Amino acid sequence: MRLHAAREPLRCDTLPIPEAGPGQVLIKVHSCGVCRTDLHIVDGELTDPKLPLVPGHEIVGTIEALGRGAERHRVGERVGVPWLGASCGRCEYCRRGEENLCEAARFTGYHLDGGYAEYALCDERFCFVLPACYDDAAAAPLLCAGLIGYRSLRFAGDARRIGIYGFGAAAHIVAQVACAEGREVYAFTRAGDVQAQALARKVGARWTGRSDETAPEPLDAALIFAPVGTLVPAALAAVRKGGTVVCGGIHMSDIPSFPYRLLWGERTIRSVANLTRKDAEDFLAVAARVPIEIHVETLELERANEALDRLRTGKIAGAFVLDARR
Repeated sequence: MRLHAAREPLRCDTLPIPEAGPGQVLIKVHSCGVCRTDLHIVDGELTDPKLPLVPGHEIVGTIEALGRGAERHRVGERVGVPWLGASCGRCEYCRRGEENLCEAARFTGYHLDGGYAEYALCDERFCFVLPACYDDAAAAPLLCAGLIGYRSLRFAGDARRIGIYGFGAAAHIVAQVACAEGREVYAFTRAGDVQAQALARKVGARWTGRSDETAPEPLDAALIFAPVGTLVPAALAAVRKGGTVVCGGIHMSDIPSFPYRLLWGERTIRSVANLTRKDAEDFLAVAARVPIEIHVETLELERANEALDRLRTGKIAGAFVLDARR
């Protein structure tokens, strides 16, 4: 399923099976998650993607072939491919372990063809063996929703009371990790979104409410996954002095002006930009230990446009996953 122009539906195209180049692996795709970032690309909110483009960066499949010099994995091994598809390895960011900020980074399903297909190519250094306890569909959301949620949670430090704004794929995973670590989760959703609130309670949230409501306790940190800039001042108002507001999305509408008193008291706003390979290694180790219940709805690959439409309107609790197997 390929994007030929922004704000147009994906087209079902037939292409030759690609060949793995040096250091690459060819993956037979089993499942690919549908992420909000895919929606931002399709809707033209993230500009300058490779066109035509195969979206998708939550890829689960088995290695079909190895390119010359590829030795990290073996044929038949199940792996996952996340958003970060390449980095230069030489710049100051890469040398500091911040390859997510590399100016030359390339991203799966944006600069590189992704997983809305039956086959995908990947640099062997940027794919990962997945915990055996998750089936293909459940494993797919771990590769972006889980990773970004995990990185966002780490930026919250040792916060005990955590508010989560926007309760979708990332939120329902990170909430379970937070609860397993002994933290309290407070879930904020759109007004009337009873489906998201029910999911939040199911995965351990202590409290659920609208995004404009006040939590019963001052929060130590807030994680924002909804791409809505007005939530930033709302979250600042909800966190205590010294608290942190983490913006976990790659795209957000403009943040409106707000009174300085909301930021005062040494509150912090920070963003999460992409992910690193160490994030993947650390989080997948956590996912192997913590029994995370992944809520997915699986659709056939050819129904990718339907999944994107429903994600655009919020008609999902958990995550969409495309099944690429025939």
